[in-house]
Amino acid sequence: MARANDQPTTEGTVDMKSTPADESTGRAVVLDRRGPVALITLNRPDAMNAVNADVSRALGAALAEFAGDRQLRVAVVTGAGRAFCAGADLKELGAGRTVLDVDHPERGFAGFVRHFVDKPIIAAVNGFALGGGTEIVLAADMAVMSDAAKLGLPEVKRGLVAAAGGLLRLHRQIPPKVAAEAIFTGEPLDAATALQWGLVNRVVPAEEVLATALALAEKIAANAPLAVQTSKRIMMRSAVGSDWESPLWEMNEAEFRAVGASEDALEGANAFAQKREPIWVGA
Repeated sequence: MARANDQPTTEGTVDMKSTPADESTGRAVVLDRRGPVALITLNRPDAMNAVNADVSRALGAALAEFAGDRQLRVAVVTGAGRAFCAGADLKELGAGRTVLDVDHPERGFAGFVRHFVDKPIIAAVNGFALGGGTEIVLAADMAVMSDAAKLGLPEVKRGLVAAAGGLLRLHRQIPPKVAAEAIFTGEPLDAATALQWGLVNRVVPAEEVLATALALAEKIAANAPLAVQTSKRIMMRSAVGSDWESPLWEMNEAEFRAVGASEDALEGANAFAQKREPIWVGA
């Protein structure tokens, strides 16, 4: 573990190039609404956003709020200060305290790595992100990374294993032999290597990470929300097994029929025929 009537940006939002969290609030995680985009910020900059129980509870709650709010369509997860996430808070572990949310153990490390939400989530990796920080990135759907940041699973260097999803996900997202080297050596991957192997979508200067991630989120949020959510569910559920298996195709057809019968599907066709922008209702 190491929509048609979107509301304008809310009061808590700041400039796209800056980190929105405010240390003075004392909140471990801050959720800001930017129209249809939820900007979720880990807010322990003095601890490099290391995950303790407070972070796990707050991030899990923020994801649940994002999932339940029909006006929010895409989330961007980032870190306050110079780090994205330094992984588990070793001081807490050393003191014998858990870093998990004891009320929601099913959500996993950081309240995130086992907390499935059928809306897209983008990791805005603004800085340091090894161990559990990398495992949060692996659990996100997309990632924008600072050119100065590194990803990696150094657990074997400490006699541990990457049990918060690192061993389950890295070899599915990059070539298995590349993943094996990273896991067995514990050596980090720099931004250029992460981009080369498709572990991240964009690599940009640190000061452009948040703006780039938010722009990507806005592009996704402009699409029909039900269609995007259905697409994510089909992708996730078809990630294992052969693409020739009948149950997989049956799931695919059932999801397609449901979204095809939606108001948004009709609106998309009408808007195209009428040469206008669609007005999504999310139903």
